[in-house]
Amino acid sequence: MSNLERDPGEVTLVTGDTDCVQVLSPREVPLGGPRAMTVRRTLPQRERSLVGAWCFLDHYGPDPVAQTGGMRVPPHPHTGLQTVSWLFTGEIEHRDSAGHHAMVRPGELNLMTAGRGISHSEVSTEGTDVLHGAQLWVALPDADRETDPAFDHYVPPVVEGDGWRARVFLGALLGHTSPVRAFTELVGAELLLDAGAEVVVPVDPGHEHAVLVDEGGVRLAGQVVSRHELGYLGTGASSLVLQSTEGARLLLIGGRPLAEQIVMWWNFVGRTHEEVVGYRAQWQQLLHDGADERFTLPAGDPLPPLSAPGLPNARLRSRG
Repeated sequence: MSNLERDPGEVTLVTGDTDCVQVLSPREVPLGGPRAMTVRRTLPQRERSLVGAWCFLDHYGPDPVAQTGGMRVPPHPHTGLQTVSWLFTGEIEHRDSAGHHAMVRPGELNLMTAGRGISHSEVSTEGTDVLHGAQLWVALPDADRETDPAFDHYVPPVVEGDGWRARVFLGALLGHTSPVRAFTELVGAELLLDAGAEVVVPVDPGHEHAVLVDEGGVRLAGQVVSRHELGYLGTGASSLVLQSTEGARLLLIGGRPLAEQIVMWWNFVGRTHEEVVGYRAQWQQLLHDGADERFTLPAGDPLPPLSAPGLPNARLRSRG
C-alpha cells in the first residue's frame, strides 16, 4: 500500500518503553480521490512511532467496494522496509518489479521485502464485494536495508486453546513459529477471542507489543482497548493478559525495540535527508525517462505509476 497523502509529513521514528498500556486512536486517511477508500492509520503518530520494528499500520473496512471503488493503488516505490498484507475479507492483486504476481487472500500472509528498492501495485479484484484488512510496514535494520527485493507467501495454520484461535504469520507465539524470514525479532498474529474469554499469551519480556482491535473490544493488562484502537505495552512483560466480554478479533504485533532512529517520508525509509531526497529523485527519473539504477516498474501492470509528492520545505531529520 502507498501513502497517498498529498503532503506527507516527515516522520522521525524513535523508540521508548512504558510500564503501562498506552491506547492510541487512529486517524482517517483517504486513499485517493473523492470516492476513495478510507483507511484508519494507527502507526505512525505523534504519541508513538514504532512497536519493535513495526513502523506503519493501516486498517481498513469492512469496505463496500461497489460504493468506494475498493483499493486501486498504482505502482509506487518503497525502500528500506517490508510490507505485510493481511486480509479478513476480500481479495487483492499484487504485482511488483521483482517479478512477483500474487493474490492476497484472507488468512494468508503476503510479505514483500523492498530492500534497496522495489515498486508494486495493489488492486482489489472484480470478485470482491467487501474489502477488510490491514497493511503494516516493518523497518529494516541498517545492516539489511540494501538487501535484494523479495516476496514471501505463507498460509499459517490455526492454533487454538480454551476460548481462542490464532494464526501466527510472523515470529513465534502460542506454540507456533512462522518460517517467514524477518530481519529483526518480530511477532505478528491474528487472534479470535470468544465472548467471556481470558487469554494469557506468553511473550518475550525483551519485546514491546501492541494489539489492534478489529472487532469487539478487549482489556489488555486491565486497560480497555476499543474497536479500531491500538493498545501498546512496553518491554518487561512476560505475558499479555487479554480479556473479552463480547468476542473480539485482534491483530497482535511486537518485537525487540529497534535501537536505531530512522526517517520515513512518503513510501521511503532512510537514515538521512539526503538519502530520502535521492530515493525520490531516482523514482522521478524512472518516470521521466524510464531509466534508473534503483527502481523498475512491475511488468505488465496496466496502471500508470504514481508520481512522488513534493518534498517539504524543511530538512528531513533523524533524531537520536
